Amino acid sequence: MTVESAPARQQSSPTEVLVRTGHQCYVPNYKPREIVLDRGEGSRVWDLDGNEYIDLGTGISVNSLGHRHPSLLAALAAQSERLWHTSNIYFTEPPVLLAQELVAATFADRVFFCNSGGEANEAAIKLVRKYSSLSHPPDKREIISFEGSFHGRTLAAVTATAQPKYHEGFEPLPAGFRYCPFNDFDAIEQLISAQTCAVLVEPVQGEGGITSAAPGFLAHLRSLCDRHQALLVFDEVQSGMGRTGRLFAHEWDDVTPDVMTVAKALGCGIPIGAMLAREEVAAALTLGTHGSTFGGNPLACAVARVALREIRTPALLANVHAQGEVFRQRLHRIGERTGLFREIRGRGLMIGAELVDNFAGKAGEIMEQCRRHGVLILQAGPDVLRFLPPLNINDADLALGLERLESALVDYTA
Repeated sequence: MTVESAPARQQSSPTEVLVRTGHQCYVPNYKPREIVLDRGEGSRVWDLDGNEYIDLGTGISVNSLGHRHPSLLAALAAQSERLWHTSNIYFTEPPVLLAQELVAATFADRVFFCNSGGEANEAAIKLVRKYSSLSHPPDKREIISFEGSFHGRTLAAVTATAQPKYHEGFEPLPAGFRYCPFNDFDAIEQLISAQTCAVLVEPVQGEGGITSAAPGFLAHLRSLCDRHQALLVFDEVQSGMGRTGRLFAHEWDDVTPDVMTVAKALGCGIPIGAMLAREEVAAALTLGTHGSTFGGNPLACAVARVALREIRTPALLANVHAQGEVFRQRLHRIGERTGLFREIRGRGLMIGAELVDNFAGKAGEIMEQCRRHGVLILQAGPDVLRFLPPLNINDADLALGLERLESALVDYTA
């Protein structure tokens, strides 16, 4: 009698093992796609199985000089051989020079370093209230932000985020925040008052659907803040660092804030955030009033110095303008072919495509369709496809990415 051996048990691939382990071990607050990205070069990334993708999301406006940029690699390697961390008990060279360069490039006189956009906004919230406490009565502590905004995940920053879905289950939320419809000139004039200490606004709402401030709206906010002795805070975490074709998006409106927050592309993939402020305002954060263990980390600041230098170049900003125009024109043609889009909006290489009613709520599904066609995109809510390509993307990679995007969307709507 012959006994047949049991069939060999199929071995899991490295991708399957890592995905399964991630699902088992991560807190379930994310829903990552079931691929494992392994390496990148320029505007392209590869997963562990060798599949290639054109990266039109850049880690949500972070890898703005693409992957493995040689100047960033050189800065990281050089600093890694010198000093990684010391704490803010001591000076180190990279953060001092980065602060000097940010001051020279902006309206600001002072810089506070931290690790993320949420932390930068948390610092800004504390700063404006502390500043108000020095010369105004206790009831002047209200902060106004705008419907559709996104300012981070700390408790104060998420409260400033005027989207109820981010608040649910975290109550009681900190008091003193009021919300106004975005781009509503009359509503903000009615809402701002003697109790307002600051107005917090994104010049281009990112998570809120790639919605730009209307012409004159930022200037209107500046005028109202001056009239009511309130501070104007610009959240440029996503829209800053060259994303719209200028170093910061508010420069298009020629309006100067009192405080600005920056992160994401400031480090081009190395975690860093910064809050920038005018001298008089910054002086409110006196010794011991705020801090960050890793803020001003020499490694992060060495890389950020190079990122700032590269992004500020006229050639890079010209590329943002040129490629942004190509991208939008192609999206219009794709929209005409597929009937997918209600509106294409944005500036530079910060682009949103709002879906028509028939495809409302399908942005996440379309993202996955695009991935299967070899192009990585984002969404901004359930109804908007979001595109944040590398600012230095070349003609060939952009053409290939748009070709794959069109193929994915045509197949999706077939």
